[in-house]
Amino acid sequence: MVGEIDHFGYGWVTPVLSYALSVMGAMLGLVCTVRLRDASTTGRRVWWLVLAAWGIGGTSIWTMHFMAMLGFRVSGTQIRYDLGLTVASAVLAIVFVAIGLFIVGLGRPSIVKILIGGVLTGLGVAAMHYTGMAAMRLNGRIDYDPVLVGVSVGIAIAAATVALWMAVGVRRPVTIVLSALVMGLAVNGMHFTGMFSMSAHLHSTPSRLEGVTGATLIVPIVLAVIVVAFALAYALVAASTDEDRAGLAFLEAQVADRNVAPAPVNTGPRVTDAGRFNRPR
Repeated sequence: MVGEIDHFGYGWVTPVLSYALSVMGAMLGLVCTVRLRDASTTGRRVWWLVLAAWGIGGTSIWTMHFMAMLGFRVSGTQIRYDLGLTVASAVLAIVFVAIGLFIVGLGRPSIVKILIGGVLTGLGVAAMHYTGMAAMRLNGRIDYDPVLVGVSVGIAIAAATVALWMAVGVRRPVTIVLSALVMGLAVNGMHFTGMFSMSAHLHSTPSRLEGVTGATLIVPIVLAVIVVAFALAYALVAASTDEDRAGLAFLEAQVADRNVAPAPVNTGPRVTDAGRFNRPR
C-alpha cells in the first residue's frame, strides 16, 4: 500500500523556520570566513574555520534539514529516527563544509579551488541529507526517484560552490546578508527537491519501530542551536581583527614615544620665591 506523504504537517511553520535557520547559519558562517581570511596565525585560522563550518554546515544545512523534517508525515505510520545516523548526518555536514573552506582558504583563492571544494562539499551535503533520511524509521519502505535524486545532488553541488565563492568574496555587511538569503534558498531547494523524490510503501502488518521521535530531539537541538548562536555572536563581537590589533599597537607606540620624549627646556623668564623675574643665565 502506498502511503500518502505530507511535507508540511504544520503548514508553513516548518518551512519558514527552516529557511530562517538556514539564513542565520549562513550569515554567521560568512562572517566567520571574513575573520578566517583576516587571521594572521594558524591558531586563529583553525578557530574561525571551525566556527564557520559549524555555522554553515551545522546550523544552515543540518539544523535546517531537521527542522523541515519535523513537518514530514506519512499516513498510516509513525516515524522514528535512528539516533546514531542522525548524529552522523550532522557530522558529515560540518566536516565536508570545513573541508571545502579549507580548500578555498589554502593559499590564494582560485576558480579551480572553488570548483573542487564545491563538488566535495556538495557531495557531502547530499550525503548528509540522505544519511538523515536513512535514519528515518517507519512501517514501510522508502523509494526514491533517481532523476530527482540526481537533481538534488546537482543543486547541492551548485549551492556549495556558490557558498564557497561567497565565502572568499564577500566582506560588506549588506553583501553578507544578501548572500545568506541566497544560500538559504539554495539549501532549502536542495532539501525539498530530495524530499519530493520520495515515495512510501507501507507494510501490511505493523511492526514495532525503533528509534526516537522528532519531538524527543527537538528540545536538545533547539537549545544547542541557541547556545551556539550566542557563542558565535559573542565570538564575533569580542574577537579582535588584525586591523584592531594594528590600531592598538599604533596607539601603544604613540604612548611609548610620548613617555620617552625629553622634557622641554625652559628658556623664558622664571619667577623666584620672592616673586621677581630672573633672566636665565
